[in-house]
Amino acid sequence: MTASFDAVTGRYLNIQLHGKPHRIYIETAGQGIPLLCLHTAGADTRQYRALQNDKQVTDRFQVIAFDLPWHGKSSPPPGWQDERYQLTSSQYIDTILTVMDALALEQPYVMGCSIGGRIVLHLALHHPEKFSGLIGLQSGAHVDPYYDLDWLHRSDAHGGEVCAGIVSGLVGPCSPDRERWETLWHYMQSGPGVFKGDLHFYTMDGDIRDQVSQIDTSQCPLWLLSGSYDYSCTPADTALLGNTIAGVKWRIMDGLGHFPMSEDPATFASYLYPVLDEIYAGHQNTNG
Repeated sequence: MTASFDAVTGRYLNIQLHGKPHRIYIETAGQGIPLLCLHTAGADTRQYRALQNDKQVTDRFQVIAFDLPWHGKSSPPPGWQDERYQLTSSQYIDTILTVMDALALEQPYVMGCSIGGRIVLHLALHHPEKFSGLIGLQSGAHVDPYYDLDWLHRSDAHGGEVCAGIVSGLVGPCSPDRERWETLWHYMQSGPGVFKGDLHFYTMDGDIRDQVSQIDTSQCPLWLLSGSYDYSCTPADTALLGNTIAGVKWRIMDGLGHFPMSEDPATFASYLYPVLDEIYAGHQNTNG
């Protein structure tokens, strides 16, 4: 039998967030330019497994991913049983900046997908000085709810299977079966009410459509990559941002859906590599 380890290191970070102690799970791989990755609603860092094992990336970038509180291996804080999880823009931004400070990340690049792609827009607007650049995957300024969110947390339905069923149509039809089902498995494992709580940010609190034109890409470069098979963040949504935000670089990824980095890592890499090449070349020129 041949055994091997992924080139990924996992550890727990103990920090205070929103007035409570939290134990945040973090995975890192590679070395070089820091690239902090943010997962989608109701999921966790496993979505970036392929990227963290891609030597074409990790030879030049330190790829860092963490589970948001209540997600994956980041357990809820003490007393969670007496509250309802509901993600807000301010909490999300505070979590990212607190983790960055704890890891001593100075002006990293950040790449986020779905809710992570939405928060990238908030970071570009409110904290551009803290980042060297931002990459939004499936970044829409807003989305109108297109199903009854109450089904995501009911006593008479299996929440994980309902979550996976709802997002299954967002996976590109050409995605390999192995990666498709691994992506859906992440959703089947979501904690009770967590996906629904994330969608509070995605559908209500995080609506930024009236402010995106104020984003200044001269302060912080912004790239947007969106899959062509996505009815949550449609190609038209990304095109609108591309035509609204001066200086943004954007591209539609043919054949991909809402979870490009996990549903079809190889195809996604073909679109991401040029962005990372541009970032790396810029750092080489800056640092001689």
